Amino acid sequence: MIHHLRGRLVEKTPTYAVIECGGVGYQVHISLHTFQQLGDDENAMIHTHLVVREDAQLLYGFAHPDERELFLMLLGVSGVGANTARMILSAMDPASARSAIQQGDVDAMKSVKGIGAKTAQRIIIDLQDKVGALGNADGGSLNLVNASGNNSRHDALIALTTLGFDRNRCEKTLDQIVKECAADVSVEDLIKHALKRL
Repeated sequence: MIHHLRGRLVEKTPTYAVIECGGVGYQVHISLHTFQQLGDDENAMIHTHLVVREDAQLLYGFAHPDERELFLMLLGVSGVGANTARMILSAMDPASARSAIQQGDVDAMKSVKGIGAKTAQRIIIDLQDKVGALGNADGGSLNLVNASGNNSRHDALIALTTLGFDRNRCEKTLDQIVKECAADVSVEDLIKHALKRL
C-alpha cells in the first residue's frame, strides 16, 4: 500500500495531480479541497489510498490525513464508490461533510451528484457516530489560485466533465456563473457553484 508521496509537483488540475518521486511520476486523483490545499509549491506531500479494481489501479490523494480518513469511511458505506466519495469531498470540504453527517442533513448529501435520498440516509446512519471521532483540523489555509475568466472556465469544464457531468450542461451552467460572478472568479469557485446547480 502506498501511504503517501513526497516529491515534486509536476502538474495540478482540479481532478488530479502528478507527483514525481525518484524519477517516477504518480498520477493521483484528488478532490477540489485537496486541489485548493496543494497550492503551487513545487515540493509537495500528499497522503494516498490505492483503489484496486479489476480493470484499473487508481491512486487517490489527500492534502490532510483527516480527509483520507473520511474518504475511507465513505468507501465503507454500501453503494458509495471512490468517485462518489471524491465527489462529496469536492462539493463540500471535509469539515462541512462531517457536519452534514453529524447533523443528519440529508438534503446536503442529496445535493451531491449521484447521491439519492436512500444513499444519503445510509451515509448518515452508518457514519454519524464515527465522524465525531475525526479531528476538525484540515491543516493550513486555503491556497486559492486565481486565473483569468477564460482559463478558469476551461479548467472548470475539464474538471466537471472528468467527474462525469454532461459537457453541454456544464458549458451552459458555467456560462451563467461567469456572467453572474466577477471576471477574476477562481476555478475552485466556478466548480463549487456548478456542482450545486448540475
